[in-house]
Amino acid sequence: MVAAQDGHGGAYRRLLAEMSEWLTRYFQRRLPPGEVDDAVQETLLAIHRRRHTYDPQYPLGPWLAAIAKNKWVDQLRSLARRSMDELPDEIAVGDHESAVISSSVLASLLEGLRPAQAQAILLVKVQGYSVEEASSQIGLSSSAVKMNIHRGLARLTAIIEKTTDVE
Repeated sequence: MVAAQDGHGGAYRRLLAEMSEWLTRYFQRRLPPGEVDDAVQETLLAIHRRRHTYDPQYPLGPWLAAIAKNKWVDQLRSLARRSMDELPDEIAVGDHESAVISSSVLASLLEGLRPAQAQAILLVKVQGYSVEEASSQIGLSSSAVKMNIHRGLARLTAIIEKTTDVE
């Protein structure tokens, strides 16, 4: 902080970055998730405006904590002033029936595979992991993951072709 007060830009940027990390942890324990970023930014602005008031003879932590506490109280007051309207009963909710059915069908199909095949297909084909990422997560080589995907998809095709009620 002393270097920042003396005009050292690099020290000031590093100081703000470290303070930002500390403030994020501080506010995450005290505010709703949607309010944390605003509180951090407001506090950093206050620190910027009041940096000339810091006395190097005293520790920086209590000075920072006092500003953070004041901004936390301001944020709580702001939250209390906001109107908390009740949600209307007529809120449109999307129909998730097809997603639920698809998920259920996929889960039952994957039960017909070996666990390694099902896991490889889920990671790569459903969740979008790369083969290398899936390989490190499963603990198999990339070629083994590719083989499990290939054989699992072939097995799924066979299962689906045998099913009579497929639309």
